[in-house]
Amino acid sequence: MEIEIKLDESMTTPKLIIITDKITDEVSEIIERIKVSGKEIVSGEKGGIIEMIKVRDIVRIYSENKKNIIRTENNIYVSRQRLYEFEDFLDKRYFIRISNSEIINLHMVKNLDLSISGTICVKFLNGDTTFASRRYVAKLKKTLEL
Repeated sequence: MEIEIKLDESMTTPKLIIITDKITDEVSEIIERIKVSGKEIVSGEKGGIIEMIKVRDIVRIYSENKKNIIRTENNIYVSRQRLYEFEDFLDKRYFIRISNSEIINLHMVKNLDLSISGTICVKFLNGDTTFASRRYVAKLKKTLEL
């Protein structure tokens, strides 16, 4: 892959152009990384107040009682965003869906227990525990190269 940078003082905002004969996995990955690189905070409601949450502080995002919950190390927030919306902008290298109702941050995982037949128990640094659904076990193993 060639990379070319042109400096132009008349440009007030950066412009990225990708010239290629076809969309390859490499091109798709570059586009995806650029899309998620700007999203550093999300909002969540706690006690009637909307707070800004740093994406890197998110332990997990899950659905419970028809609400989407953002769990950080010390707090729990309710979000109006849908899980698929989080999945679209969160960095797929670190955030992975482990069930229809949950996305986890791999940076916040303490360990994985594979001893339970057909599923994976995920233990987080903050003490939380959850399980990957059978449907997502293969994807999780592939991502983690297990």
